[in-house]
Amino acid sequence: MSAKFAEPVADYLEYLQRERGRSANTLRAYEVDLRNLGQFLCKHAHDPSLKQITVETLRDWLAKLHDSQISRTTLARRISAVKNFFAWALKHQLVDTDPALRLAAPKKERRLPHVLQPSQIDRLLAEKPVASDAQEQTADQAEKAHDPKSQAVAARDKVIAELLYASGLRISELVALDVDDIDFERRTLKVLGKGNKERVVPFGKPAEKVIITWIRSHRKVLAGPEAQGALLVGVRGGRLNVRQAREVISKALQSLGDTAASGPHALRHTVATHLLDGGADLRAVQEFLGHASLATTQLYTHVSVDRLRQSYRQAHPRA
Repeated sequence: MSAKFAEPVADYLEYLQRERGRSANTLRAYEVDLRNLGQFLCKHAHDPSLKQITVETLRDWLAKLHDSQISRTTLARRISAVKNFFAWALKHQLVDTDPALRLAAPKKERRLPHVLQPSQIDRLLAEKPVASDAQEQTADQAEKAHDPKSQAVAARDKVIAELLYASGLRISELVALDVDDIDFERRTLKVLGKGNKERVVPFGKPAEKVIITWIRSHRKVLAGPEAQGALLVGVRGGRLNVRQAREVISKALQSLGDTAASGPHALRHTVATHLLDGGADLRAVQEFLGHASLATTQLYTHVSVDRLRQSYRQAHPRA
């Protein structure tokens, strides 16, 4: 990406951070999407200045993206990033007209998320998972299991799984938690969500139990000075990061062997669906999940209806 495009992009990202309070994850996504356009301009459009970029140039970029067969979701996100960028550029008089104004984003795919059954959740969060013959421990593995550091990692991983299902947190919200964000008396978490919006989220007794065990007996084994007040700590002593936490849950879900659910968001989908199946109010679930729009939460009602339809077909004599 040339300086002609990189400099206004850097100014725009700084604007998003300072004046709009966008999160680090959002800033990274915008940077990736705008960098993609910048690379296209360098290779295929003779590196024009910002004012020389036309709607035809942007349509050529979109055609290139279509040819690369990226998903409609990614394509829609990139178009949105470019439209927002040029709207900002016009407002700050960096361009005379907005070339992205007439760009149309594709309709987003509405995929129903994979949801775990209650029995699968029970296995995922079991106190002592039952091992098959193929999973029997060797002497070295058994010895490692009694090592304080290995025990601490296992206790931490249990907190990750329990809290994701108990509270429906995003993985970024989970790793950002500090010990001081937990109110054990009320069994609630103080969570900083998207757009720096704070909300209070409840959790249950099973999650409380594993959190207390982790804090009292295991956290000190892993935590270094750099961990400060972080609830979850990595093996190097600092705050656990999103990638590490995601890997923990991905491996745990894969070990179930009978679900297509993958990654931490599967547990967020699952708890939302289970709450609605249990009769929870839609707006209460919206608040619980920290959704800005009720329409986002309504996706889970479709999941519940879909499961009801499947059960009806299987159980009703005249289905």
